[in-house]
Amino acid sequence: MFFADISAWTLRNIVIRLVAAMALGGLIGIDRGAKRRGGGARTDSAVCIGAALVMMTGQYIEIRWPGLADISRMASQVVSGVGFLGAGSILVSGHQVKGLTSAAGIWLSACIGLAVGIGFVDGAMLATLVLLAGLHLLPLLEEKIYQYSRYVILYVEADEGGASAEFLHHLKMDGCKVDRFDVDKSGGMQSFTILTTIRLPKDLNRDEYIEELSRMRGIHSIDIM
Repeated sequence: MFFADISAWTLRNIVIRLVAAMALGGLIGIDRGAKRRGGGARTDSAVCIGAALVMMTGQYIEIRWPGLADISRMASQVVSGVGFLGAGSILVSGHQVKGLTSAAGIWLSACIGLAVGIGFVDGAMLATLVLLAGLHLLPLLEEKIYQYSRYVILYVEADEGGASAEFLHHLKMDGCKVDRFDVDKSGGMQSFTILTTIRLPKDLNRDEYIEELSRMRGIHSIDIM
């Protein structure tokens, strides 16, 4: 292993661990910040450094007072406790949920910090590289795969009355398989929303069909999620 000697308790190794934690957490945060997403370099680096310090504190206690420290328990507390930061970056806006990737990045920054703090810098560096590669490559792969998917999630705003029943009937008549159909009238008695997941038949063009659905009587708008 490239950094196999980092686990030894020396001043040099302590400095290397803290600097590595700041650098790896900062890389994750910079990547999210460049995309104008939640988290950011300061948040992720702080989480990573804090997690590393927890592990180093556990190692220090074990060296000074053998048998008093439970490093694995301290690590588990960090992994569960950092969830409040991730939850703070998740936003629900209308019918969309944003910030899940940023929340996962904050959680992974804590895990990377734990690895660095105990001296497993190799694994922390590899995890960071794999994460950054995944954040850039997976969206391209998703786009290629999803364009052939016949499943569509629709968010529909409609008038009151029989519009929802008529909409559902229209979908079934056209051969669509309806996996989910939720109607929400919380917006008031004059309008409601429909959240539905459907599987389109192979002979239907997705964009043309959505445009056709949007012209139905009583339908205000349709968004693809």
